[in-house]
Amino acid sequence: MHAIGVDIGGTKIAVGVVDAEGAIVEKVRRKTQPENAASIDAAIADAVAELSERHEFHHVGLAAAGFVSSDRRRVLFAPNIAWREYDLADKVEALIGRDDIQVVVENDANAAGWGEYRFGAGRDVSHMIMLTIGTGLGAAIIAEGQLVRGAYGFAAELGHLRVKPGGHPCGCGHRGCWEQYASGSALVREARRAAAERSVRAAGLIERAGGDPAKITGPHVTAAAEDGDELGIELLAELGEWIGAGSASLAAVLDPEAFVVGGGVIGAGEMLLAPARESYLEHLPALGHRPVAPIVAAAMGNDAGIVGAAALAREAAPLQG
Repeated sequence: MHAIGVDIGGTKIAVGVVDAEGAIVEKVRRKTQPENAASIDAAIADAVAELSERHEFHHVGLAAAGFVSSDRRRVLFAPNIAWREYDLADKVEALIGRDDIQVVVENDANAAGWGEYRFGAGRDVSHMIMLTIGTGLGAAIIAEGQLVRGAYGFAAELGHLRVKPGGHPCGCGHRGCWEQYASGSALVREARRAAAERSVRAAGLIERAGGDPAKITGPHVTAAAEDGDELGIELLAELGEWIGAGSASLAAVLDPEAFVVGGGVIGAGEMLLAPARESYLEHLPALGHRPVAPIVAAAMGNDAGIVGAAALAREAAPLQG
């Protein structure tokens, strides 16, 4: 049986029909307004209505970037979308207007992690940590084949582990969170800082940004590194070192079989993952006396959230009545 997976972003949503093997049969997109929660509800319902003309399904999974309630119906808080104690599932179900469709809400990183666990890079393990390295650092924890949500649904906010007291300020209100050092935003911040302080060494990056250091992006850094730019390579290595060091601390607590790394910066490939593995080994407790979990690239790219959300909706408690 097919199910719908919805990956909700701040300015657009991607909606896919997913079969039981994790393949996306059809995908559509809609634009949204992050400051207008109702526009997101309407866009989801519209996409679902379009897809229902060509496919049969009874479950819709919503991958939402925010803190999701333990009943998987509401978004309690989202940093980049106007969701505050928001009854997302109820509102979308009302707009869809069909009694035979059940909507389930899941944190977006959890959804991506479940997609990779069920159908991607983690399909052969039972204990896995997914790290999504994008604007921030999202994560999912799989233990004994189960998604770890915690007592209240807030588990796996690993990006907000404090790794550097008094460090860079974070959007969560604290300082020194892991995502301030292991994210695409951190990469861009350090690249721009380097360009401002060392303009000669950063000439290649500045040129790619049209001559303006303030316009340097993560893809600029990756492209420069791929062309052999020393600063670009160094910046990606530094990001990888933070990923590896943090992962070693997680291994001390959770002892996973594998770390799966996804998100936008994974396009850097081994320029990011090789330094991460080296740093992981450097910081891993009891090295030489324990199995070493591999750090691997996610296999599903941007589709992991859609696939995982659909799978989680399909696997949720059945419709009542």
